[in-house]
Parts: sequence; C-alpha cells; structure tokens
Amino acid sequence: MEYTVGKDKTGGRDMGIVVFGSFAADLTSRSRGLPRAGETLLGTGFMMGPGGKGSNQAVAAHRAGGNVRFVTKIGKDMFGQVALELYRGDGMDTGEIIFSEDAPTGTAVIMVDEITGQNQIVMNPGACGRITKEDVESKRGLLESANVFLTQLEINMDAMRGAMAIARAGGARVILNPAPAAKLEKDVLEMVHIITPNETEAQALTGVEVRDMDSARRAARAFLDQGVENVIITLGKAGVFACDGRREGMVPGFSVEAVDTTGAGDAFNGALAVAVDEGAGLFEAVRFGNAAGALSVTRKGAARAMAWRKEIDELMK
Repeated sequence: MEYTVGKDKTGGRDMGIVVFGSFAADLTSRSRGLPRAGETLLGTGFMMGPGGKGSNQAVAAHRAGGNVRFVTKIGKDMFGQVALELYRGDGMDTGEIIFSEDAPTGTAVIMVDEITGQNQIVMNPGACGRITKEDVESKRGLLESANVFLTQLEINMDAMRGAMAIARAGGARVILNPAPAAKLEKDVLEMVHIITPNETEAQALTGVEVRDMDSARRAARAFLDQGVENVIITLGKAGVFACDGRREGMVPGFSVEAVDTTGAGDAFNGALAVAVDEGAGLFEAVRFGNAAGALSVTRKGAARAMAWRKEIDELMK
C-alpha cells in the first residue's frame, strides 16, 4: 500500500510532533572489525558529531517533513554547542531545550565495523539523565498540545513517565521506542499507542526470543496483553513485523548497500511519527519509516545521515 503524502492530521491539531529524549555527542571510531574483550584494533577513521536517540529521531522527523518540537537537556559546554549548531543549521526550533547549570552534555562512544556496517555503542546520558519534575512541568502546555508524542529510554525514567502521562492525557498518540531496553511497568505500557523495539529489545521486554515472524507474533502478543495498542518490531534486513491486535504481517524493507547502521532505528522512528501525525495507517507508516531507515544506512554518521522528505518520497516510488 502506498503512503499518501499530506493527509490531514488525525488529531486536527497544529502542534504536530513532540519528541522528548536525549542528545549526546557521538564520538565515532571506525575499524575493520569490532574489538573483542581486551583487544585493541587500529582505527581507520574518527568523527565527532551530534547524536542521542531523541535528537536523532527529532532530526529525522523534521527532515521527513514533520512539525517538530524537541525537548531535551544539555550542558553549557562544547558538546551542547554541537547540538545547537545542528538544529539551527536544519532550521529546527530550539526553544524547548533545557540547559543544565552543572551536568555535562551526554556523550556516546560508537565503534563501527567498516566491513559489515554493524556497531557497538556506550551512551552516557549526562544532563539527559537529570531531567527534573520541574523541567517536565515547565513543558506541560507543549506536551498537552501534541498530536504525536515520541520518546525513548535514554533519559531518566521518572521524567519520561511524567511527560508521557501529560501528553497522553492531552490526547497525543504516544510512540515509545524502548531503547536501550529497560524494565517497564504495566502502567507505562498502557499509555503507549505504538511500541517500536528491535528484536533484542523485544526479547528483553517480553522474554520471547525473536528470530522470525512466528516469534515476533508471540512477542507482540505479550505487549498487547500488557496494554500496548500497536506493536512494531524491527527485524533488520528481514523487514518489520507490525500488529494492531487485529491485522498483522511483515513489511519488507528497501534494498540498499549499507555503509553505517548507526541511527537506522532512529531514522525509522522519526519518520514513523511523521506518517502517524499525517494520518497514515500503521502499515503505511511502517513503510514510510522503512524508507527513511534504508536511506540513513547508506551514509556515515547518525543525525547528519537522516533523509529529507523528497528523498524518502522518491525511494517509495
């Protein structure tokens, strides 16, 4: 089914998408292979740039044509300036960013296998791990007006839960990308319209080892039984399993030559939020997300690899 561009928003609101999550400066090293425990490899390249799942997803949504406001917390340091330069360069609104007086901006140390494009990441949340109740409350009006609320688990859980509750009560469609995987209480899952784990995260949250469509179906059922309305499980090259409790199936990905898989899931989630905001059905939205994710892996980096709307539309044709 082809996704129709420019549908009316489901909620009839002007606010569009609020992304609530992390920013981290990505410190990326490339090598031929990834080191084993205790092993040192000579690198083939290094790059510093903007990252963090929340930030990547906000950039992805903005470039995919979404009306986006991004709420995060950064330090008053050089890495925080990296964030501001990215958003201003892309024409994004920076008015919802919270500045910490004492905590540093988050960082992510990333190792990329130049041969396979696979990666390993250690994320240090920094200021994003210290979002306070007062910070969340200061964004109440914004959260209550959102049509779509997109969040992840790289920020402190109490802040995520509080922001999600406000957005849900205000009528937003809540999308949760449960990464990195962490224990989620049933009351949190009951607020989620769409959950978007990969196979590893789905297993960590449900106990079901996800390897194929049948096991993805069992994991999805476990999420539905806990109150989630729609389940999307990304399965890498195999595509995406989607389930709304009535209809289910695999949505194939797009065939591309992968250079760097860093940020592919973020590209998918950001674009998915845009499609949902524009009124697309679940399976249409997944296909739109698949196109954005596929384009992102053809380039090096995370936020700077996110695709623009014109590119996504062209690939989907």
